[in-house]
Amino acid sequence: MYSPSLSSTSTRCDPKERINNINGSQLRLYHIWQGRNRFYLGGRLVFGPDIRALFLTLFLILVPVALFCAFVSRGLINAFPHRIGYAIVAISLLFSVFIVVLLLLTSGTDPGIVPRNAYPPDADDECDTSSISTSCLGSQIGPISLPPMKNVTVNGIVVKVKYCKTCMLYRPPRCSHCSICDNCIERFDHHCPWVGQCIGKRNYRYFFMFVSSTNLLSLYVFAFCWVNIKKIMETHDCNIWSAFLKSPASGILIMYTFVVSWFLGGLTAFHLYLIITNQTTYENYRYRYERKMNPFNLGCARNFREIFCTGMPSSRIDFRAHAKFDRSSSFNALSYLGHGTTNSDMHKMKNFGVELGRRQAVDVDECKEIDSRIRSIAGGVDLCER
Repeated sequence: MYSPSLSSTSTRCDPKERINNINGSQLRLYHIWQGRNRFYLGGRLVFGPDIRALFLTLFLILVPVALFCAFVSRGLINAFPHRIGYAIVAISLLFSVFIVVLLLLTSGTDPGIVPRNAYPPDADDECDTSSISTSCLGSQIGPISLPPMKNVTVNGIVVKVKYCKTCMLYRPPRCSHCSICDNCIERFDHHCPWVGQCIGKRNYRYFFMFVSSTNLLSLYVFAFCWVNIKKIMETHDCNIWSAFLKSPASGILIMYTFVVSWFLGGLTAFHLYLIITNQTTYENYRYRYERKMNPFNLGCARNFREIFCTGMPSSRIDFRAHAKFDRSSSFNALSYLGHGTTNSDMHKMKNFGVELGRRQAVDVDECKEIDSRIRSIAGGVDLCER
Protein backbone atom coordinates (compact mmCIF):
# COMPACT_ATOMS: atom_id res chain seq x y z
CA MET A 1 0.00 0.00 0.00
CA TYR A 2 1.26 3.45 -0.80
CA SER A 3 2.34 5.65 2.13
CA PRO A 4 2.48 9.40 1.57
CA SER A 5 5.81 11.05 2.21
CA LEU A 6 5.21 14.77 2.58
CA SER A 7 7.42 17.13 4.48
CA SER A 8 6.09 18.23 7.80
CA THR A 9 5.98 21.87 6.74
CA SER A 10 4.17 21.29 3.45
CA THR A 11 0.53 22.33 3.14
CA ARG A 12 0.25 21.06 -0.44
CA CYS A 13 0.30 17.60 -1.93
CA ASP A 14 1.78 16.32 -5.15
CA PRO A 15 -0.95 14.00 -6.52
CA LYS A 16 1.03 13.30 -9.69
CA GLU A 17 3.42 10.92 -7.93
CA ARG A 18 0.67 9.41 -5.79
CA ILE A 19 -1.59 8.58 -8.70
CA ASN A 20 1.27 6.93 -10.56
CA ASN A 21 2.28 4.83 -7.55
CA ILE A 22 -1.08 3.72 -6.14
CA ASN A 23 -1.07 -0.08 -6.02
CA GLY A 24 1.02 -0.47 -9.12
CA SER A 25 -0.82 2.11 -11.24
CA GLN A 26 -4.28 0.68 -10.64
CA LEU A 27 -6.00 3.94 -11.51
CA ARG A 28 -7.91 3.49 -14.75
CA LEU A 29 -9.64 5.99 -16.97
CA TYR A 30 -13.17 5.10 -15.91
CA HIS A 31 -12.26 5.84 -12.27
CA ILE A 32 -11.60 9.51 -13.08
CA TRP A 33 -13.84 10.05 -16.09
CA GLN A 34 -15.22 13.56 -15.98
CA GLY A 35 -18.61 12.76 -17.51
CA ARG A 36 -21.57 11.57 -15.47
CA ASN A 37 -21.49 7.97 -16.71
CA ARG A 38 -21.59 4.95 -14.43
CA PHE A 39 -19.25 2.05 -15.11
CA TYR A 40 -19.57 -1.62 -14.21
CA LEU A 41 -17.53 -4.80 -14.73
CA GLY A 42 -14.28 -2.88 -14.62
CA GLY A 43 -15.30 -0.27 -17.16
CA ARG A 44 -16.65 -2.75 -19.72
CA LEU A 45 -20.23 -1.50 -19.33
CA VAL A 46 -20.88 2.23 -19.77
CA PHE A 47 -24.25 3.39 -18.45
CA GLY A 48 -25.78 6.82 -18.24
CA PRO A 49 -26.27 8.66 -14.94
CA ASP A 50 -29.98 7.75 -14.65
CA ILE A 51 -29.52 3.98 -14.57
CA ARG A 52 -32.57 3.54 -12.31
CA ALA A 53 -34.77 4.13 -15.34
CA LEU A 54 -33.50 0.80 -16.65
CA PHE A 55 -35.20 -1.07 -13.80
CA LEU A 56 -38.51 0.70 -14.46
CA THR A 57 -38.32 -0.29 -18.12
CA LEU A 58 -37.56 -3.90 -17.18
CA PHE A 59 -40.54 -3.88 -14.82
CA LEU A 60 -42.89 -2.59 -17.53
CA ILE A 61 -41.73 -5.36 -19.89
CA LEU A 62 -41.34 -8.40 -17.64
CA VAL A 63 -44.40 -8.03 -15.41
CA PRO A 64 -46.93 -8.20 -18.31
CA VAL A 65 -45.06 -11.19 -19.75
CA ALA A 66 -45.17 -12.89 -16.36
CA LEU A 67 -48.94 -12.29 -16.15
CA PHE A 68 -49.35 -13.68 -19.65
CA CYS A 69 -47.39 -16.84 -18.86
CA ALA A 70 -48.95 -17.37 -15.44
CA PHE A 71 -52.64 -16.82 -16.25
CA VAL A 72 -53.37 -16.49 -19.98
CA SER A 73 -51.11 -19.32 -21.11
CA ARG A 74 -53.15 -21.93 -19.21
CA GLY A 75 -56.19 -21.28 -21.35
CA LEU A 76 -54.10 -21.30 -24.54
CA ILE A 77 -52.46 -24.62 -23.65
CA ASN A 78 -55.86 -26.17 -22.99
CA ALA A 79 -57.48 -24.63 -26.08
CA PHE A 80 -54.77 -25.72 -28.53
CA PRO A 81 -52.96 -29.00 -28.97
CA HIS A 82 -50.27 -29.13 -26.30
CA ARG A 83 -47.34 -28.58 -28.65
CA ILE A 84 -48.89 -25.44 -30.13
CA GLY A 85 -49.92 -24.09 -26.73
CA TYR A 86 -46.48 -24.59 -25.24
CA ALA A 87 -44.88 -23.09 -28.37
CA ILE A 88 -46.97 -19.91 -27.91
CA VAL A 89 -45.70 -19.54 -24.35
CA ALA A 90 -42.10 -20.39 -25.30
CA ILE A 91 -42.06 -17.77 -28.07
CA SER A 92 -43.18 -15.07 -25.64
CA LEU A 93 -40.42 -16.04 -23.18
CA LEU A 94 -37.69 -16.15 -25.85
CA PHE A 95 -38.91 -12.84 -27.24
CA SER A 96 -38.67 -11.33 -23.76
CA VAL A 97 -35.11 -12.56 -23.25
CA PHE A 98 -34.12 -11.14 -26.63
CA ILE A 99 -35.62 -7.75 -25.72
CA VAL A 100 -33.87 -7.67 -22.33
CA VAL A 101 -30.53 -8.35 -24.04
CA LEU A 102 -31.18 -5.53 -26.52
CA LEU A 103 -32.10 -3.22 -23.65
CA LEU A 104 -28.85 -3.98 -21.82
CA LEU A 105 -26.84 -3.52 -25.01
CA THR A 106 -28.53 -0.18 -25.64
CA SER A 107 -28.03 1.06 -22.10
CA GLY A 108 -24.59 -0.42 -21.37
CA THR A 109 -22.78 0.38 -24.62
CA ASP A 110 -20.62 3.43 -25.20
CA PRO A 111 -22.96 5.43 -27.47
CA GLY A 112 -20.06 7.12 -29.25
CA ILE A 113 -18.43 9.37 -26.67
CA VAL A 114 -15.89 11.75 -28.18
CA PRO A 115 -12.70 12.03 -26.06
CA ARG A 116 -12.12 15.37 -24.39
CA ASN A 117 -9.07 17.42 -25.22
CA ALA A 118 -6.31 18.02 -22.69
CA TYR A 119 -5.95 21.57 -24.00
CA PRO A 120 -7.80 23.75 -26.51
CA PRO A 121 -6.82 23.42 -30.17
CA ASP A 122 -4.86 26.23 -31.77
CA ALA A 123 -6.99 28.86 -33.46
CA ASP A 124 -5.24 28.17 -36.76
CA ASP A 125 -5.24 24.38 -36.34
CA GLU A 126 -6.99 22.89 -39.38
CA CYS A 127 -6.69 19.19 -38.52
CA ASP A 128 -9.88 17.33 -37.75
CA THR A 129 -10.94 16.66 -34.19
CA SER A 130 -10.07 12.96 -34.33
CA SER A 131 -6.36 13.76 -34.69
CA ILE A 132 -6.16 15.98 -31.62
CA SER A 133 -4.46 14.56 -28.54
CA THR A 134 -7.08 13.91 -25.86
CA SER A 135 -7.46 13.59 -22.13
CA CYS A 136 -10.08 12.46 -19.65
CA LEU A 137 -9.70 15.41 -17.28
CA GLY A 138 -9.50 18.35 -19.63
CA SER A 139 -9.57 21.84 -18.22
CA GLN A 140 -12.84 23.68 -18.53
CA ILE A 141 -11.08 26.88 -19.65
CA GLY A 142 -10.74 27.53 -23.37
CA PRO A 143 -8.99 30.35 -25.17
CA ILE A 144 -11.21 33.22 -26.18
CA SER A 145 -9.49 33.43 -29.58
CA LEU A 146 -11.20 30.30 -30.88
CA PRO A 147 -14.19 31.04 -33.12
CA PRO A 148 -17.47 29.48 -31.88
CA MET A 149 -18.02 27.77 -35.25
CA LYS A 150 -16.10 26.60 -38.26
CA ASN A 151 -17.08 25.20 -41.64
CA VAL A 152 -16.67 21.54 -42.64
CA THR A 153 -17.52 20.09 -46.05
CA VAL A 154 -19.71 16.96 -46.03
CA ASN A 155 -20.54 15.38 -49.40
CA GLY A 156 -19.91 18.69 -51.14
CA ILE A 157 -22.14 20.65 -48.74
CA VAL A 158 -20.73 23.09 -46.17
CA VAL A 159 -21.78 22.22 -42.62
CA LYS A 160 -21.07 24.37 -39.57
CA VAL A 161 -19.61 22.65 -36.51
CA LYS A 162 -19.56 24.20 -33.05
CA TYR A 163 -16.78 24.49 -30.52
CA CYS A 164 -17.54 22.69 -27.24
CA LYS A 165 -16.14 24.60 -24.27
CA THR A 166 -16.58 21.61 -21.98
CA CYS A 167 -14.71 19.09 -24.14
CA MET A 168 -12.46 21.76 -25.71
CA LEU A 169 -12.88 20.55 -29.28
CA TYR A 170 -14.77 21.31 -32.45
CA ARG A 171 -17.54 18.76 -32.53
CA PRO A 172 -17.51 16.42 -35.53
CA PRO A 173 -20.51 16.71 -37.86
CA ARG A 174 -23.69 15.24 -36.31
CA CYS A 175 -22.10 15.41 -32.87
CA SER A 176 -23.77 17.15 -29.94
CA HIS A 177 -23.02 17.59 -26.25
CA CYS A 178 -25.52 15.83 -23.96
CA SER A 179 -26.19 17.96 -20.89
CA ILE A 180 -27.36 14.92 -18.92
CA CYS A 181 -24.33 12.68 -19.51
CA ASP A 182 -21.95 15.66 -19.96
CA ASN A 183 -20.31 14.13 -23.04
CA CYS A 184 -20.06 14.93 -26.72
CA ILE A 185 -21.77 12.06 -28.60
CA GLU A 186 -21.11 11.09 -32.22
CA ARG A 187 -24.24 11.03 -34.38
CA PHE A 188 -26.25 12.14 -31.37
CA ASP A 189 -29.91 11.13 -31.67
CA HIS A 190 -31.34 11.88 -28.22
CA HIS A 191 -30.98 10.99 -24.56
CA CYS A 192 -33.55 8.29 -23.88
CA PRO A 193 -35.01 8.40 -20.35
CA TRP A 194 -36.38 4.85 -20.70
CA VAL A 195 -32.94 3.27 -21.13
CA GLY A 196 -31.05 5.90 -19.12
CA GLN A 197 -28.45 6.41 -21.86
CA CYS A 198 -27.67 8.60 -24.84
CA ILE A 199 -28.55 7.14 -28.23
CA GLY A 200 -25.74 7.71 -30.68
CA LYS A 201 -23.55 6.19 -33.34
CA ARG A 202 -22.66 2.97 -31.53
CA ASN A 203 -25.99 1.99 -29.94
CA TYR A 204 -28.66 3.39 -32.29
CA ARG A 205 -29.02 0.00 -34.01
CA TYR A 206 -29.65 -1.70 -30.66
CA PHE A 207 -32.12 1.02 -29.69
CA PHE A 208 -34.21 0.66 -32.84
CA MET A 209 -34.23 -3.13 -32.54
CA PHE A 210 -35.25 -2.82 -28.89
CA VAL A 211 -38.16 -0.47 -29.64
CA SER A 212 -39.43 -2.43 -32.65
CA SER A 213 -39.06 -5.81 -30.90
CA THR A 214 -40.88 -4.59 -27.81
CA ASN A 215 -43.68 -3.35 -30.06
CA LEU A 216 -43.92 -6.77 -31.71
CA LEU A 217 -44.02 -8.48 -28.31
CA SER A 218 -46.79 -6.13 -27.23
CA LEU A 219 -48.81 -6.95 -30.35
CA TYR A 220 -48.11 -10.67 -29.81
CA VAL A 221 -49.50 -10.60 -26.26
CA PHE A 222 -52.42 -8.41 -27.36
CA ALA A 223 -53.39 -10.86 -30.12
CA PHE A 224 -53.22 -14.04 -28.02
CA CYS A 225 -55.11 -12.45 -25.15
CA TRP A 226 -57.95 -11.89 -27.61
CA VAL A 227 -57.57 -15.47 -28.81
CA ASN A 228 -57.90 -16.63 -25.21
CA ILE A 229 -61.04 -14.53 -24.73
CA LYS A 230 -62.54 -15.96 -27.92
CA LYS A 231 -61.77 -19.54 -26.82
CA ILE A 232 -63.45 -18.87 -23.46
CA MET A 233 -66.55 -17.53 -25.21
CA GLU A 234 -66.73 -20.64 -27.41
CA THR A 235 -66.10 -23.08 -24.58
CA HIS A 236 -68.56 -21.58 -22.07
CA ASP A 237 -71.00 -20.17 -24.64
CA CYS A 238 -70.93 -16.73 -22.99
CA ASN A 239 -70.61 -13.12 -24.05
CA ILE A 240 -67.41 -11.08 -24.08
CA TRP A 241 -67.97 -9.51 -20.65
CA SER A 242 -68.40 -12.90 -19.00
CA ALA A 243 -65.23 -14.05 -20.73
CA PHE A 244 -63.35 -11.08 -19.29
CA LEU A 245 -64.63 -12.00 -15.82
CA LYS A 246 -63.38 -15.55 -16.27
CA SER A 247 -59.93 -14.27 -17.39
CA PRO A 248 -59.35 -10.78 -15.89
CA ALA A 249 -55.63 -11.01 -16.69
CA SER A 250 -56.50 -11.14 -20.39
CA GLY A 251 -58.60 -7.97 -20.09
CA ILE A 252 -55.86 -6.11 -18.20
CA LEU A 253 -53.19 -7.14 -20.71
CA ILE A 254 -55.40 -6.20 -23.68
CA MET A 255 -55.80 -2.65 -22.35
CA TYR A 256 -52.14 -2.34 -21.37
CA THR A 257 -50.71 -3.65 -24.64
CA PHE A 258 -53.17 -1.56 -26.68
CA VAL A 259 -51.79 1.66 -25.14
CA VAL A 260 -48.17 0.50 -25.33
CA SER A 261 -48.53 -0.58 -28.96
CA TRP A 262 -49.76 2.85 -29.98
CA PHE A 263 -46.77 4.51 -28.32
CA LEU A 264 -44.14 2.02 -29.51
CA GLY A 265 -45.71 1.70 -32.94
CA GLY A 266 -45.54 5.45 -33.49
CA LEU A 267 -41.95 5.54 -32.22
CA THR A 268 -40.96 2.67 -34.53
CA ALA A 269 -42.56 4.35 -37.54
CA PHE A 270 -40.85 7.66 -36.73
CA HIS A 271 -37.41 6.05 -36.48
CA LEU A 272 -38.00 4.12 -39.70
CA TYR A 273 -38.58 7.48 -41.36
CA LEU A 274 -35.38 8.84 -39.80
CA ILE A 275 -33.39 5.81 -41.00
CA ILE A 276 -34.71 6.02 -44.55
CA THR A 277 -33.92 9.75 -44.75
CA ASN A 278 -30.65 9.44 -42.76
CA GLN A 279 -31.58 11.86 -40.01
CA THR A 280 -31.35 11.84 -36.25
CA THR A 281 -34.07 12.92 -33.86
CA TYR A 282 -31.97 15.95 -32.93
CA GLU A 283 -31.44 16.93 -36.56
CA ASN A 284 -35.10 16.43 -37.44
CA TYR A 285 -36.16 18.64 -34.55
CA ARG A 286 -33.56 21.37 -35.03
CA TYR A 287 -32.64 21.56 -38.72
CA ARG A 288 -35.80 20.42 -40.52
CA TYR A 289 -33.98 18.85 -43.45
CA GLU A 290 -37.19 18.61 -45.47
CA ARG A 291 -36.82 22.36 -46.02
CA LYS A 292 -33.25 22.14 -47.26
CA MET A 293 -30.85 19.55 -48.60
CA ASN A 294 -29.68 16.90 -46.14
CA PRO A 295 -25.91 16.44 -46.65
CA PHE A 296 -26.01 12.95 -45.09
CA ASN A 297 -28.82 11.50 -47.21
CA LEU A 298 -27.34 8.79 -49.47
CA GLY A 299 -30.61 7.36 -50.77
CA CYS A 300 -33.11 5.03 -49.10
CA ALA A 301 -31.20 1.76 -49.68
CA ARG A 302 -27.79 3.11 -48.69
CA ASN A 303 -29.21 4.86 -45.65
CA PHE A 304 -30.80 1.62 -44.46
CA ARG A 305 -27.60 -0.31 -45.17
CA GLU A 306 -25.54 2.23 -43.21
CA ILE A 307 -27.50 1.49 -40.04
CA PHE A 308 -28.03 -2.28 -40.25
CA CYS A 309 -25.42 -3.70 -42.63
CA THR A 310 -22.19 -2.10 -41.46
CA GLY A 311 -19.81 -3.18 -38.74
CA MET A 312 -20.06 -1.69 -35.28
CA PRO A 313 -17.53 1.19 -35.05
CA SER A 314 -14.94 0.81 -32.34
CA SER A 315 -15.14 2.98 -29.26
CA ARG A 316 -12.87 5.99 -29.42
CA ILE A 317 -12.06 5.63 -25.71
CA ASP A 318 -10.49 2.73 -23.83
CA PHE A 319 -12.08 3.23 -20.42
CA ARG A 320 -10.05 0.34 -18.98
CA ALA A 321 -6.72 1.88 -19.93
CA HIS A 322 -4.39 2.95 -17.14
CA ALA A 323 -4.43 6.69 -16.55
CA LYS A 324 -0.91 8.06 -16.89
CA PHE A 325 0.08 11.54 -15.86
CA ASP A 326 1.76 13.65 -18.50
CA ARG A 327 4.47 15.59 -16.64
CA SER A 328 4.80 18.15 -19.41
CA SER A 329 1.40 19.64 -18.51
CA SER A 330 -0.65 20.56 -15.48
CA PHE A 331 -2.35 17.90 -13.38
CA ASN A 332 -5.53 18.09 -15.43
CA ALA A 333 -3.79 16.74 -18.51
CA LEU A 334 -3.86 12.93 -18.22
CA SER A 335 -2.79 10.72 -21.08
CA TYR A 336 -5.06 7.66 -21.13
CA LEU A 337 -5.01 6.21 -24.62
CA GLY A 338 -1.55 4.73 -24.29
CA HIS A 339 0.00 7.09 -26.85
CA GLY A 340 3.17 9.01 -26.12
CA THR A 341 3.14 12.75 -26.47
CA THR A 342 5.15 14.27 -29.28
CA ASN A 343 7.43 17.26 -28.93
CA SER A 344 4.77 19.38 -30.62
CA ASP A 345 2.15 18.23 -28.11
CA MET A 346 4.49 18.95 -25.23
CA HIS A 347 5.17 22.41 -26.61
CA LYS A 348 1.43 23.08 -26.93
CA MET A 349 0.72 21.96 -23.38
CA LYS A 350 3.58 24.06 -22.03
CA ASN A 351 2.20 27.09 -23.84
CA PHE A 352 -1.22 26.31 -22.40
CA GLY A 353 0.39 26.12 -18.96
CA VAL A 354 1.71 29.64 -19.48
CA GLU A 355 -1.80 30.79 -20.42
CA LEU A 356 -3.23 29.28 -17.24
CA GLY A 357 -0.54 30.81 -15.07
CA ARG A 358 1.89 27.83 -15.03
CA ARG A 359 0.33 26.36 -11.94
CA GLN A 360 2.76 23.70 -10.67
CA ALA A 361 1.06 22.74 -7.42
CA VAL A 362 -2.45 21.72 -6.48
CA ASP A 363 -4.29 23.51 -3.70
CA VAL A 364 -5.35 21.56 -0.67
CA ASP A 365 -9.02 21.81 -1.63
CA GLU A 366 -8.30 20.43 -5.10
CA CYS A 367 -6.24 17.64 -3.62
CA LYS A 368 -9.14 16.71 -1.36
CA GLU A 369 -11.35 16.44 -4.43
CA ILE A 370 -8.77 14.23 -6.13
CA ASP A 371 -8.47 12.20 -2.95
CA SER A 372 -12.23 11.56 -2.92
CA ARG A 373 -12.09 10.22 -6.49
CA ILE A 374 -9.36 7.67 -5.82
CA ARG A 375 -9.91 6.86 -2.16
CA SER A 376 -11.62 3.60 -3.04
CA ILE A 377 -8.58 2.52 -5.04
CA ALA A 378 -6.01 3.67 -2.54
CA GLY A 379 -7.76 1.78 0.23
CA GLY A 380 -8.63 4.86 2.25
CA VAL A 381 -5.15 6.43 2.24
CA ASP A 382 -5.26 10.22 2.60
CA LEU A 383 -3.25 11.83 -0.17
CA CYS A 384 -3.17 15.29 1.37
CA GLU A 385 -1.47 16.35 4.50
CA ARG A 386 -3.85 18.23 6.71
